[in-house]
Amino acid sequence: MRRAGRIADAALEATIAGSFSRAGIAIRSRLLTEFTSDERPSLSGRVTIVTGATSGLGLATAIGLAQRGGTVHFLARDRGRAASARQRIIDASGNESVSYGLADLTDLDSVREFASGFTASYNRLDVLIHNAGAMFDRYRVNAAGLELTYAGQVAGPFALTTLLLPRLLAAAPSRVIVMSSGGMYAQPLARSVAPMDAAGFRGTTAYARAKRAQVALSAEWARRFPAADIAFHAMHPGWADTPGVAASLPNFRRVLGPALRSADQGADTAVWLASSRPEVLGTGQFWHDRRPRREHLLGLATLQDATQDAALASALWDRLAVTTAVQPDRPDAR
Repeated sequence: MRRAGRIADAALEATIAGSFSRAGIAIRSRLLTEFTSDERPSLSGRVTIVTGATSGLGLATAIGLAQRGGTVHFLARDRGRAASARQRIIDASGNESVSYGLADLTDLDSVREFASGFTASYNRLDVLIHNAGAMFDRYRVNAAGLELTYAGQVAGPFALTTLLLPRLLAAAPSRVIVMSSGGMYAQPLARSVAPMDAAGFRGTTAYARAKRAQVALSAEWARRFPAADIAFHAMHPGWADTPGVAASLPNFRRVLGPALRSADQGADTAVWLASSRPEVLGTGQFWHDRRPRREHLLGLATLQDATQDAALASALWDRLAVTTAVQPDRPDAR
């Protein structure tokens, strides 16, 4: 079974469609030991945050965490949608330890307010999952002049992680998980360290670059903090059928149709990363379907892209510390 699983997994990984589709996780869940010998402990007593949990992958992730007994606090932008999502999570899990806070990750003042509210209510944070994300069809900036994709998916999560470091360290070993996208394979980090400008702006490109930056930053956080304190993981969900995909990529959704994963299937690895034993996971890797994956695919990136990433990620991390005006409250662990 293990040999068959390795062969099947490698064959799927060799093709984007096979790996990212509904068929990919269906095959892997039957053959890979990460699925068939799943012995994760309960999340009882552990506090988790999920951003963007009112629908799609975020909602599925929050339900999965609540079903495993965790205390789930989620970030949302709209109070009405947040209240509805909270009830859906409780109904699906039977777990009433579910709450929410309101924030817009594109607005750093809003991020600070959310972090302040959380730290006033909780003395620990075991798992932080950055899931929130949006694709914009035209160039837009926030009050500080940052393009919204970059602001909400790169700067905002960086600021939130930094502001919550005291609670993450209080729960050591804790973990931070980034929900990236397979679309990041199409963009090198060299083009992703700064937000796109208005000239030639394309929402899909800005989104892919932000997702590439997320993965690089996760590895950089892991380099700066030991896993015994906080482990950092990035993952991608494959092709999942979510409200975001329906709204932003209708042609993509129409063409792939039945090949798309359910939201639960897309969220599976995030929930698995949140609840697996630390020694199984390590830190600083990029995951898909419960296994570490390459950050560069042959033919979509050059060897130079890969070798430059460490230096570019460090520069991006330092740049964001200035852009967001937040600094880690402990020394660099290098």
